[in-house]
Amino acid sequence: MDWLKKIPIGQYVSGKSSWLRGIDPRIKLSWILLFLLTPILANSLWRISIAFVLLLITFLSFLPPRIWWRSLVFLLAFSLVIGSLSIVLPASQSSFALPIRASDEIPGAIILTRSWEIFRLGPIDFGGISLGPLIIDRRSAELGIKTSTLIFTVIHSVNLILITTPPEDLVWAIRWFFAPLTLLGFPLEKLSFQLLLALRFLPLVQEELQNLFRSIGVRAIDFKKLGLKSSLGLFVTLGERLLSNILLRAEQGADSLMSRQGLWLSSEQLRPNIVINPKYLWINISSIFLLLIAISLRCLYGTS
Repeated sequence: MDWLKKIPIGQYVSGKSSWLRGIDPRIKLSWILLFLLTPILANSLWRISIAFVLLLITFLSFLPPRIWWRSLVFLLAFSLVIGSLSIVLPASQSSFALPIRASDEIPGAIILTRSWEIFRLGPIDFGGISLGPLIIDRRSAELGIKTSTLIFTVIHSVNLILITTPPEDLVWAIRWFFAPLTLLGFPLEKLSFQLLLALRFLPLVQEELQNLFRSIGVRAIDFKKLGLKSSLGLFVTLGERLLSNILLRAEQGADSLMSRQGLWLSSEQLRPNIVINPKYLWINISSIFLLLIAISLRCLYGTS
């Protein structure tokens, strides 16, 4: 189960070879929100398009391939496997089992809609063993596209921002977006510092995630008996446990740092040099312009 720590996902790599490093972290977070939120209630064309845009950004980012090729290959393979299983495995009642009469049984019937089935294979007989039929309809194809593109988009977009943005810049950008919460007495400075430590020690976060996966495997949970509602509740509980463990470790690290005469960094001390450097002005303006174009395209052509 130590495979998760061996895959270089989400760890910042310093360098100056990519134009992605010159983008304001606030604009990067806006792009991440675009990749995370726009697939909601979007059609398959939009989901495939943003996945291809992510691949195009990766190939044209001038990042050294040794940084991203291993995680990209693993993520593509994982997404394709999950998408293929979503297409093949039955998700609902099969179309051939529904009590609907075939159109050729009704004389003079006119078919005005597209065929629900896309592909049918079988049944195939192997020495008395019947396999199939394998049916792929429009619903299963859409489910496979949604599943595979969602996994790839979420993980790879977050991975890109983590490997090209220092944790201090990310924490400053998040602190900038949530600044109004300080008026309500929200301890934003403390939580920002804990988030900074969590990003600094990201392998510990991956270790916590591995421990949760290992605990599920040891208990041999039967999700079929739990049902959909109980299974979703279990995953929500695991997410809460993961977040609480991460914050607990970060708080312990912050306390140990302060006890060793460490410095409590404010948000102004984390302010990146990119924000005040005019050399990156055209990159940031272009990023904002493309972001507005992407939002407009989502409103025009991305609805399901």
